[in-house]
This record gives sequence, structure tokens and C-alpha cells, in this order.
Amino acid sequence: MLKQRIITAIWLIPLVLGAIFLLPVEYFAWALVAVFLIAAKEWGRIIDSQCDVTQWSFTCTVGILLIALNLIVPADTIWLRGQIHPIYLAVMAIGALWWIVSLLLVVTYPKSAKLWQKNPMLKSMFGQLTLVPCFVALIALKSISSQISPYYGGSLVLLVMLIVWAADSGAYFVGKAVGKTKLMPAVSPAKTLEGLLGGLMTTLIVVAGVMYISPEQELGLVVAVTLFVALISALGDLSESMFKRAACIKDSGTILPGHGGVLDRIDSLTAALPVFTLIYIAFWM
Repeated sequence: MLKQRIITAIWLIPLVLGAIFLLPVEYFAWALVAVFLIAAKEWGRIIDSQCDVTQWSFTCTVGILLIALNLIVPADTIWLRGQIHPIYLAVMAIGALWWIVSLLLVVTYPKSAKLWQKNPMLKSMFGQLTLVPCFVALIALKSISSQISPYYGGSLVLLVMLIVWAADSGAYFVGKAVGKTKLMPAVSPAKTLEGLLGGLMTTLIVVAGVMYISPEQELGLVVAVTLFVALISALGDLSESMFKRAACIKDSGTILPGHGGVLDRIDSLTAALPVFTLIYIAFWM
């Protein structure tokens, strides 16, 4: 299992970095459609793991939404005079509100499952609210200052990924070493409070890197944003775990050997990216 994870990471990481830094925004936006269609098909299994029609109809619905966004808001109109397109802003704001609702669902699970577990329409809506704002946030971050500094937006995307990876890795290793207090056993029995705290501490390595590269930043703000985004990323992970548990699914898919599905790899990012982008707009634009 570990060997498979390492082999997959060896080819996946260069592919991801290449897309982030080398693909022009307009091509990046269309390449993302394919990735999110795979994630949508995997979410279709959460809606109904036994019904291919339901899975493909949800995938097609998400595909129509993503294609429509790319056509209605072309890459060169996302940012105008330092202001983000209102459609993009609205989608990410709705996404942020969804994560407040998701937090309530996670905290009250399994009682909350009575509201949505047997309701395909609600689970479809939850899937759209999880995937579409993440798609929009990725493109919005990637496209920041793309005409002036082609790598700046990619660096912001990478920064969010580093925060998430640091939080995930720290939580895993600290949880394995000293984890005793279950965080939310009904949702994800393996996660511990000690692991969560360890993951938050690990993200301070990212803070140190940011301050080294950009020392003019306000340390307190960078620490606060990093820790908050790390917490939100943990919510994204827990939210997907909750929906998979309710659907009796261990992994969202099998496309990434040793890692599961695309949804398993981006679950933390689905929450972290929209929230980070909104925070960036509020404090740095």
C-alpha cells in the first residue's frame, strides 16, 4: 500500500506542478473540467452507489455547470482592475456558506444524516456546493496577476496545497505516534485531537517559508490565516468522510493506486481553496 502511494505520488506531483505553473490560465481552466468530472462521478457513488444513471446524470450536471462558467467568465475577464468577477465571487461566497452548513452536519452526525442520507437531491446539491466553488477558486487563484507575473497565481495555489499537505501529514504522523483522544469517532474513527493539533503545528513550517520568501508580510496575519485554512481543510476531509460513511464507501474511487479516488485527494482542498481565496481578496487585494 505504501509503495503504491509513493509511486503514484512520484508521477502525480510533477503533473500537478506542471499544470499549476506551466499551463496558461485558459488551458488550465479547461483541463480542470476533466479532473472535476472524475470527482463528480465519484460523488455520484455517494449519492447512489448502485445506480449508474444517477452517477452519470450528476456528472453531466456538474460538467454543464463547469463548462458554462468557463464560457460565461473567460479567463481574461476573471480579474479586472483588481476586482474579481461578481459571478466568481458569488460562487465562492456560496461555497463558504456551505462549509458552515457542512460543519453543522459533521458535528451533529449521525443525527444529521436523517435529513439527507436517503435524499438524492440533497446529496446532489451538497456535491455541487463542494465541487463547483473549489473549481472556481482554483482558477481565480491561478489567474491572479497572470499577465504581469505568470507564476504568482500558481504560487498561491501551491501555497494552499502546502498548507493542506502539511496539516494532513502532521495529523497523520502525530496521530499515529501519540493520538489517543478521538476527534469525531462517528465520522472518522482514526482521527484524533492530538493529530489535529499536530497538523496545525506542522503548518507553521509553511508560515516560516512564507516569511522567509516575503518578510514584509505581517506575521500574525500569516499565522492566523494559515491555521484557519488548515482547520477548514480538516473540515473538508471530515465532510467527505461523513458522506462516504453514510454511503458505506471506503474510498471514493480507484483511479489513483494507493490513494483512492480524485475526491479522496482533493477533499481537504475543496474547503481550503474557496476560503483562502476569499481571505486573500479581503486582506491582500
